[in-house]
Amino acid sequence: MDTMKAAVLAEPGRFEVKDVPLPQVGPGDALIKVERCGICGTDIHIFNGHYAADKLPLVPGHEFAGTIAAVGSDVGHLSVGAKVIADINIGCGHCYYCRRNEILNCAEMQQVGITRDGAFAEYVSVPARLVIPAPESAGFELLALVEPVACVVRAARKAGVSFGQSVVILGAGPIGNLHIQMMRLVGAAPIIVVELSEERAAMARAAGADVVITDPAAAGATVREWTGGRGADVVIESVGLPALYKQAFELIRPGGHVAAFGLTGPDDTVAVNILDTILRENSIKGSVAGMGEDMHDALTLLSHGRFKVDAFTSAVYPLASIQDAFDSLAARPGDLKTQIVI
Repeated sequence: MDTMKAAVLAEPGRFEVKDVPLPQVGPGDALIKVERCGICGTDIHIFNGHYAADKLPLVPGHEFAGTIAAVGSDVGHLSVGAKVIADINIGCGHCYYCRRNEILNCAEMQQVGITRDGAFAEYVSVPARLVIPAPESAGFELLALVEPVACVVRAARKAGVSFGQSVVILGAGPIGNLHIQMMRLVGAAPIIVVELSEERAAMARAAGADVVITDPAAAGATVREWTGGRGADVVIESVGLPALYKQAFELIRPGGHVAAFGLTGPDDTVAVNILDTILRENSIKGSVAGMGEDMHDALTLLSHGRFKVDAFTSAVYPLASIQDAFDSLAARPGDLKTQIVI
């Protein structure tokens, strides 16, 4: 076999499911037979032409799980047929940033499904050093959630959230819901969510939010009411709208922290009052992708049932219907995640 089926994003908004060459497997690589691959918010940005447009045509897909189909000649630690996931962030492995697990800043960084062909395909090739064996008892639908959970694991680390800190999460979509659950795990309290959709607001409550605000105009007063009049210790923006980033700065307390997570457009900016930031000792820190130990920790948390995942695994499409899956996402706010079965 030298070809496989793959969903190629030929141009923004248009997939072509067709036969393409099977990925090459170098001496240090592993070929993974993909079983499940989730659709991420980043995939939607790519689909809409807002991100990585210069990489098209591309096979997207980076939230995947599968089994080892083949390994390179230098790989001795992986067995054909083993159930696996993979870290999608490929750095040089030896530069300053790679040594610090800040791989996104590596000058040679690539990401599976974002800057190189990914897993909306029958097979995907990745460096074997980034492949992570998974428990045989774990279902592929669960394992395909490791990558997005790793993202919120890293965001919690970057934000430095500790026990009893108040956290506001702007947006209760798929990643916002995972942020809610992650904040419960690290001991944040109260957890306050701002979400316009009544359906997703209800899901936020079920995920563990202490307070859910559906009227953005009431956010400031409600956050102050629940934080002793101060404002939140941490605000996580999980949508990617400049207006919400502006609101995030308004909701933190003096000395508070904005966790920038939601992807905006490449030219979007937000005005920040520098003097106010200095005098209040406020801060902002970005975080976008889980990597390294974040992936291992996410796998452990999911394997031990620390996340409620039913709403993330109910919407499933075959690879042949991937265009329909992307076209219908906006109309189905109750589906926190759509997965493609390969």
